[in-house]
Amino acid sequence: MTAYDAATPAHDAEAISPGATTPVYDAVVLAGGAAKRLGGADKPGLSVGGRPLLDRVLTACAGAATTVVVGGRRPTARPVVWTREEPAGGGPLAALGAGVRLTSADRVLVLSADLPFLSAATVTDLLGALERTGSDGALCTDADGRDQPLVAVYRAEPLRRELALAATEHGSLAGLPLRLLVRELDLTRVTADPLASFDCDTWEDLAAARARIRDHGGVLDEWITAVKNELGIELDVDTGVLLDLARDAAHGVARPAAPLTTFLVGYAAAKAGGEGRDVAEAARRAAALANRWAAEAEAGDGPKNDAG
Repeated sequence: MTAYDAATPAHDAEAISPGATTPVYDAVVLAGGAAKRLGGADKPGLSVGGRPLLDRVLTACAGAATTVVVGGRRPTARPVVWTREEPAGGGPLAALGAGVRLTSADRVLVLSADLPFLSAATVTDLLGALERTGSDGALCTDADGRDQPLVAVYRAEPLRRELALAATEHGSLAGLPLRLLVRELDLTRVTADPLASFDCDTWEDLAAARARIRDHGGVLDEWITAVKNELGIELDVDTGVLLDLARDAAHGVARPAAPLTTFLVGYAAAKAGGEGRDVAEAARRAAALANRWAAEAEAGDGPKNDAG
């Protein structure tokens, strides 16, 4: 078993393979289960930051060629392939077996649907670790060092092999624990973002997740991400630039000028093409104008005329 620390600079993707692209992968998201500790609630549909838990996970693995969701059908933020395990409620290994049957890539990302803080960066870390080590898979470990087989990427061939062997040995995959799979594979452990494997098994977990995204340090990024998903916008926005613009407009013109100016910047950027650079250029020009207004206000009427 290989250990890999995604936070270590020596393992940075650019440092190891300059210009490398993300390998092609499929994703299987397990969105079934009885959610007994949540009183049978529809766990994938519970929201954190105004977005269902399932949609948050689907955003993190948006780079997948095919995404299979094992669970009941529901509206989702992006298109997916649906399936159910046999029998329904047969457990995570049975669900994984059902999902893998609908994948074709050589790498399969496997996720549970209740990971509010999973990010695309963690997915990239897992894929990178798999490529560098040549192991059968790469999985995250939590803050206490426990394996998280549902925050992992596996090579398809050994994954299919072990699923088939387990089904043959036990008659089916229903009711079997995930550890039967994990112990038979050569896996690399990845120490990534401590929150990447935080899951919402209880109401207390859900409350903690909802409180954490409102922490001052990350609330703006969470909000911007939520708005972009709600509006269907795929655009990298430099929130610092927009906040600086809003400050300049409020200080140099008037407080109500801040939201109106940022709206106009967005409109101008959309007309110019809607790219990130269009937002930056529109914000730059609007900020320069706001600074000119402020300079005039500070100068007043100019130097006094001593002649009266």
